[in-house]
Amino acid sequence: MKSISGEYDVVVCGGGLAGVSAAIAAARSGSKTCLVQDRPVLGGNSSSEVRVTPHGAAAFHAYARETGILSELLIEERAANHEEIFENGWTNSVWDMTIYDAVQRTENLTLYLNTSVLGVKAGERMLESVECRVANAEVNLSLSAKVFIDCTGDGIVASEAGCEWRMGSEGKAEFNEPHAPDKANGDIMGNSIHFKTKNMGRPSPFKLPPWAIEHKDGRYFYDQGRLPKDIRGGYWWIEIGVPYDTIHQAESIRHELTRHALGVWDWIKNKDPRTMKLAENYALDWIGQVPGKRESRRVMGLYLMNEWDVIRCTVHHDEIAFGGWFIDIHTPGGLLADKSEPASAEGYSQTSEYATRSYAGPYGIPLRILVSKDIDNLMMAGRNVSATHCALGTVRVMGTTALMGQAAGVAAGIAVARRISPAEVCRSQYSAVQQWLLRDGCFLPNVRNTDEADKARRAMATASSEARFHGLAPDSTGAHEGLSFWRDQAVPLREELLQRRGQWVAVGPEPIQRVRFCLSNTSAEAQKITVHAMQVLHIWDYRVDDAMEIARGHLAVTPGKQQWVEWSLPRDTHLPAVGYIRFDLDANPDVLWHVAGAIEPGHVSAFAMAPGKMRRFSNGVTMAMQVDPPQRCFAAKNVLSGQTRPHDGTNLWRSDPAQPLPQWLELAWPTPESIAAIELTFAGHLLREYHAYASFYRDPQCVRDYEIEYKTSDGWKTLFSVRGNYQRHRKHPLARPVETERLRVMVLATNGDLSAAIYEVRAY
Repeated sequence: MKSISGEYDVVVCGGGLAGVSAAIAAARSGSKTCLVQDRPVLGGNSSSEVRVTPHGAAAFHAYARETGILSELLIEERAANHEEIFENGWTNSVWDMTIYDAVQRTENLTLYLNTSVLGVKAGERMLESVECRVANAEVNLSLSAKVFIDCTGDGIVASEAGCEWRMGSEGKAEFNEPHAPDKANGDIMGNSIHFKTKNMGRPSPFKLPPWAIEHKDGRYFYDQGRLPKDIRGGYWWIEIGVPYDTIHQAESIRHELTRHALGVWDWIKNKDPRTMKLAENYALDWIGQVPGKRESRRVMGLYLMNEWDVIRCTVHHDEIAFGGWFIDIHTPGGLLADKSEPASAEGYSQTSEYATRSYAGPYGIPLRILVSKDIDNLMMAGRNVSATHCALGTVRVMGTTALMGQAAGVAAGIAVARRISPAEVCRSQYSAVQQWLLRDGCFLPNVRNTDEADKARRAMATASSEARFHGLAPDSTGAHEGLSFWRDQAVPLREELLQRRGQWVAVGPEPIQRVRFCLSNTSAEAQKITVHAMQVLHIWDYRVDDAMEIARGHLAVTPGKQQWVEWSLPRDTHLPAVGYIRFDLDANPDVLWHVAGAIEPGHVSAFAMAPGKMRRFSNGVTMAMQVDPPQRCFAAKNVLSGQTRPHDGTNLWRSDPAQPLPQWLELAWPTPESIAAIELTFAGHLLREYHAYASFYRDPQCVRDYEIEYKTSDGWKTLFSVRGNYQRHRKHPLARPVETERLRVMVLATNGDLSAAIYEVRAY
């Protein structure tokens, strides 16, 4: 056996999306970084070995897709991959190589694959090294570092170092969490494996092995929430946890899952009268043998995040990520339980008591849950963070864990550079972490760009043209090719006003005087609908509270289809000059409020899922309505708002779609500035989650061809000329600084949209 040692600034253990994001972020900060992964591929549960498709906040909230390093990877994979996404099981090696390529391109980053953590060496409150073995190479590795990040999922580094951890559910008495059991117990969510099938174009028989489990009762599937919804695969509910230990009995679980998975396919293929004909030409193409884990150890940090933080969207001073998946706590036992995961068991109801109680976010996540309370130079990211069992139900999904990983990597880099502990970063340098994350393309709901080094913040922004929001009609068209939705979490597109429904409208300096709604009355009598103008804080302000109402009126809807029904706001209505107003129509099943044929950027809709609480309507659609006067909500100054997505305003410059490209956006300073780098955030890749995007996808809103120019005494000169872009976030360092009073981004073409659109311009 050969022994090798290595010294690094940061060692990251675990190569899932949290670990990859942490390692890339730490290396980008300038820290000498090492990434250790115990499998031959990166990506963890999302890899082609496990094939769990990454989920995140945008499954439930419009414009909530995660950005930063994860976004770079997902955009790159969709642009390069020929394969369509469907639910768990689809993943191919294009995704593996996308991640591998990103790691290989990152300076300061060393990668060890097929390398398992065997133990650690630790002193008093300090971790000295992790002891590893490279499989099939007869190599022992001893890796020392100034900061360690445990992204192993099972928290093996923290456990071996003697850190306190929890496993199981807290009881009601500790935090009084709505989902907590009366008494603490050892219940945890289970492991899953997936399979994928292929259409052979001809009948393809399947014979169940004698050691597999034979399913004969359809009630096990249809009455217990285990729906065989897609012949191709995608069955997350092939899950087993309790009574097994998901760590020490992982191999026993794997075997049992394999027996069940083959039995499930046998049921679909050979026995289920609803699916046998559909599955006739399908053959089993792939079956996983690396179970994906949902839950095991949770390492105790400087703060224990609980379910109330999620429900109340607690504003943490050290917010470094956000989440928005629902509080998704699977039934202990999985396939061995009487019922599947509750949402599935009740048919994904959108308005049940469980759905209402579980719908959450987007909420902020604090840095303190990523820092060990017991070891001063140990951090963690992923599903092993310091959260209760109930809070883990939402923060555990990979989109969210990747954000936490990037934050941990940045915090570790700052700790190394400033020669302080991660705990001290939490106490006094969390703002530096936040600003670093924002500059690297991340989004924080409660933090804006306040970077004093960003010279754009002192500039004035103007543009060649600016779009206005006039409204949209059912026959409006937009550039949405390749944008679909994930059907499991899509509210059925019923245009009838079965519940109260609201449409957010971004406002400008000219107050709205009149609005028109495109409605149909299917009854034989005139219908009366109450309309409410509601003051909201941002696009995820789902409250329905009388205190929010700034005006109310009534619409008279005569029988007939697609009528434009007008409402004039009372003269004394106090409207904000910036931000959003939500226009709500009360429920009336005889009246349809039609969905627009296009999607206006930043204009979302929602419906009342329960008294006092709304949720996203359908998949992030815009309702058919018009406003007068048209609102100037896409002004050039929005690129200096400090936010890079719709939130408390559109935060977007969008050129007038009636005017042809090229269009330009300009920054001007009163005196010359020395500019050494320009950083841009374009529109696109935000509205819906990863599952919505087609193969070879390039978001139509994203700028494709552009030039960055600066003004000299001889006129405009080109600094950068870019063609074929599809990434959202672009950085352009200059070889030598330039002195100028004016910078201009000239947009020559998009990937399909008629308007040029930019969220942010930074200058350094």
